[in-house]
Amino acid sequence: MKVAFTSQGNSLDSQFDERFGRAMYFIIYDTDTNETKVLENMAGVESGHGAGISAAKKLVDAKVDAVVTGNCGPNAFYVLSENNIKIYLSNAKTVKEAIEDFKNKKLEIANSPTKGGHWR
Repeated sequence: MKVAFTSQGNSLDSQFDERFGRAMYFIIYDTDTNETKVLENMAGVESGHGAGISAAKKLVDAKVDAVVTGNCGPNAFYVLSENNIKIYLSNAKTVKEAIEDFKNKKLEIANSPTKGGHWR
């Protein structure tokens, strides 16, 4: 299972980013192999509008099965849900901590958007 974690940096020790569309990086963790891959999200960070949709499409293309973030707006929520990508919520300090919480099934699944549109 491939899980994307929102991050402010490009390593497991990086600060977890509570934002989805404007997170600078996604750390993709494979639960089967314990391998990670870093995906930049600069287009989302620099975008005036549509950062959530752009980021969601990037993760659809990366074929992730789930996303762990702090918040998810309505447009990104729609794109992820339509592609059967589960959204988990976390308030972890680091990506490493969020991965441990995910592995230990401590995270809540988002059943609806957590923010309105255009949240920064």
